[in-house]
Amino acid sequence: MAAASEPATDEGVLSIYKAARRIKRRESTLYNALRSVADDAAFVAEIAALWPALPLVANLRCGLWYTQPRTLAATCYFKSTDGHAGNWGFSTARLNLHLALLAGERGGCIIVDSTRRGKRFPDSMSKTIPIWCCVLNRAIQRHRLRAINQVAVPKGNVEKYSGSSNWDSSVHLPMWVLDTEKNAIEGRIEEWADQFESCGADIHSLSLGLQKPLRPLWISQSTRIWLNEVPEHELWEFTPIILVSASASGTVPTQRMSSEYSWHYIPGAGDDEESWARGLTPALFWKHSYDLLDGGPDLCNQLVADIVEKERVYRAQRGEYSPQIAAKHLKSSSHNDPYCYGDHTTITQSMNSDPSAIAPTNTQYSSDGHVAFWIGASNLAVSSTRQVIDGLPDVDCILNCDSTSRSPSGSSENSYLELPIVGSKDDRFSLLKNLPRAISFAKKNLTAGRKMLLCCQTGEDISICVALAIITRLFSDSGCFDCGDSFAKRDITKLEMRKRLVFICKYAVNARPSRGNLRQVYSFLCNEKEQLSC
Repeated sequence: MAAASEPATDEGVLSIYKAARRIKRRESTLYNALRSVADDAAFVAEIAALWPALPLVANLRCGLWYTQPRTLAATCYFKSTDGHAGNWGFSTARLNLHLALLAGERGGCIIVDSTRRGKRFPDSMSKTIPIWCCVLNRAIQRHRLRAINQVAVPKGNVEKYSGSSNWDSSVHLPMWVLDTEKNAIEGRIEEWADQFESCGADIHSLSLGLQKPLRPLWISQSTRIWLNEVPEHELWEFTPIILVSASASGTVPTQRMSSEYSWHYIPGAGDDEESWARGLTPALFWKHSYDLLDGGPDLCNQLVADIVEKERVYRAQRGEYSPQIAAKHLKSSSHNDPYCYGDHTTITQSMNSDPSAIAPTNTQYSSDGHVAFWIGASNLAVSSTRQVIDGLPDVDCILNCDSTSRSPSGSSENSYLELPIVGSKDDRFSLLKNLPRAISFAKKNLTAGRKMLLCCQTGEDISICVALAIITRLFSDSGCFDCGDSFAKRDITKLEMRKRLVFICKYAVNARPSRGNLRQVYSFLCNEKEQLSC
């Protein structure tokens, strides 16, 4: 009898850990998350209204939940892991140079992000972005000083010419960062500035675009702002990067009331959307926000399921998840083709050239208003298969890297290649196995002077990595297509690959290649080099 009663006793006793997990699951409902997001978004809107001239920028991906799409000027990508204590870093794969140029053009910007309970700001705002600002400022200062030494400037005009007399290139960190951590970060700024300069970034354009140094400012729901004393951003001696942490930082759970419902506030609710959003995206949420919030907690889950399913059917009917991409019939190549000279296509755009020179033409829109990014004059464009519905008028062939799409009607094997590549988290070797076919397809079409579109499900990761492999394998250091002749003569290093990634990111500003996929590209290039050496 005693032995039989033991299991019942174990079931009746609930450990503190299990009890806490049950309470957290009960509080972390979908309705509570959406209510919390909407509540924090109202705070973000109030801050944005204080400086209406400054563009609103969301730090991917969490920041997208706290900004309505119609108010959003751009997105950026700063990772908190680059700001973790002892793991500080400056990522040349996430330069966000478009953000610096946007801030220089508009006089500053407002970046939105959020974090979970217990912290006022995510590490991306506390350290990653301040490091980024300082490294860019330091590189610009170096660039201007070198320009002074190379150009004869009258002594009285040196400071005016360089702007270095009041150019602040020091590290600005929030007061809650410890002095030991601040000193350690300051000790590595020069190293990161060297890395930034060596990766091939266009520092000259930054120097022309930024008249004042970048400097971060921090605002949270705990910040006190006197509305009658809000400073004009034009009066500051720096270009403000205003970092807004959307969520309240209280560690004590709070119950809140609306006119009809009681709900539990979740700080940083927009984080880790895969664990709670049930397929809902920020754009869908803001499109149906009134219905979702007014429906209450009892109807929220069903409403979200209906919205997500309707959106899926709508996109499938329009071909966005199974895109019907129109590809041109291939033109017969000839030596009279303006793109073709003998057996090679000549590209005049250098990898070190100024992207501003072709900025108006490197972004192209389909007839449905969606965007593709042309990588300089390389005859390569990258885009999302979800966006490219009607095709682009100047595309001759398509390399589709989306594993969820199907072949467009009327396409031939010469104008269309589908490679069902999945992310590195699902298959660590998927990209590596498919790159030989991608290179072969690109070589054949680029040799004939055809313009090629590379697309994947997001247009941010796999297609970017495929473009990186093509440009490294088939293009010279000066950006000329040479069928891979120069590849056989040079060493393949991570630095060389990083320079080409920076070149691509100058044009495809939404690029977010994952580390796993970049490793596969590097492995492929090393294998190719070994085969050529044999």
